[in-house]
Amino acid sequence: MIEADVAIVGAGAAGLSLAHRLALRPPGARPLSVVLVTAPAGPLRPPDRTWCYWEAGPGPYDAALTASWRRLRVHAPHGARMEDDISPLRYKMLRSDDFESLVDGVMSRSPETTRLEASVDTVEGLADGAEVRGRAADGRPVRVRARWVFDSRPLPLAGLPAARTTLLQHFHGWFVRHDRPVFDTGTVELMDFRTPQPAHGLSFGYVLPTGRRQALVEYTEFSARPLSRQRYEAALRHYTGDVLGLGDFEVTATETGVIPMTDAPFARQTGPSVFRIGAASGATRPSTGYTFAAVQRQTRAVAAALRAGHRPLPPPAHPARSLAMDAVLLRALASGRVDGAAFFTRLFARVPARRLLRFLDGRTRLHEELSIGLRTPVLPMLRTALELPRLPRRPFEA
Repeated sequence: MIEADVAIVGAGAAGLSLAHRLALRPPGARPLSVVLVTAPAGPLRPPDRTWCYWEAGPGPYDAALTASWRRLRVHAPHGARMEDDISPLRYKMLRSDDFESLVDGVMSRSPETTRLEASVDTVEGLADGAEVRGRAADGRPVRVRARWVFDSRPLPLAGLPAARTTLLQHFHGWFVRHDRPVFDTGTVELMDFRTPQPAHGLSFGYVLPTGRRQALVEYTEFSARPLSRQRYEAALRHYTGDVLGLGDFEVTATETGVIPMTDAPFARQTGPSVFRIGAASGATRPSTGYTFAAVQRQTRAVAAALRAGHRPLPPPAHPARSLAMDAVLLRALASGRVDGAAFFTRLFARVPARRLLRFLDGRTRLHEELSIGLRTPVLPMLRTALELPRLPRRPFEA
């Protein structure tokens, strides 16, 4: 039995972010004993992932960044190019293994924080806290009892709450190395719509250049079902060869993922002392799949509440107005009422990128949001908005 003030289950973006904040105890703050429970090496540990986000100036994770950029580019389906400088913002790339190493280093210097490797079976509420039960890599039972438990494990697709609309953002990427300096290190190819488009949803290429000869190149789709590995590979061959014209290159690593984009309501509390954080609590932005910035807002608020001795209910990840607009866009994309590639191309062509990024962070005012809305296909979006209240919420069929 291990006892602590706080137990964090899972070492994804949310679990690591909260552990990092709690390990950095401000001068004079009350000490909190923290246990971070992570899956042991093996099939239960998630593969390495890449998180991207934007912020102005230096940030707490800059030491672990792979790269950052101040220019974003979007390619229309017919080839027209839009490029914008997002200064003072920087678009930042953080690899999960680098982030984990950074957090491990901070935790190692904090006597109140501990990392425990175990596969978690149950999280059970108690009269004065909660208990996490699982097994270590050697099969030995593990029990952690804490006053507060924060579960950051993503929900399985079959366990998603009922929604009116759920799309999946699914992607497959290659880390490539070229023998020639073919990449523009100052610019991210954020959305390149010169890819074959699905009937409902959208697809695009995504290029994160980490050097003149290295980049992460991904094929991404918003649609109802993931593709087979063979179809992802074919899509990437088409994009790197026919669209980008890269020629021969070496694939040094791969990355695959599925992110639910849904208007489902997510529970942020599952017991008197048990809370969800991260994607499991609704931190993923339904219209784009971005999660990392919302995770930072959540974990910052939770850490402040814990330090102050308050009930640490994670705040809503996104403003209600933003979620309402996202629900309309999701339905319009899923129904085929709106052409996804044309929709995003039009937005980036007519709205400055900095304002769009502030909108995605939920930091725009009502008049700015109305201005952005007028640059979308107004009639199809209004028709969708009127349809939404009549639609039933149904479980996602994985």
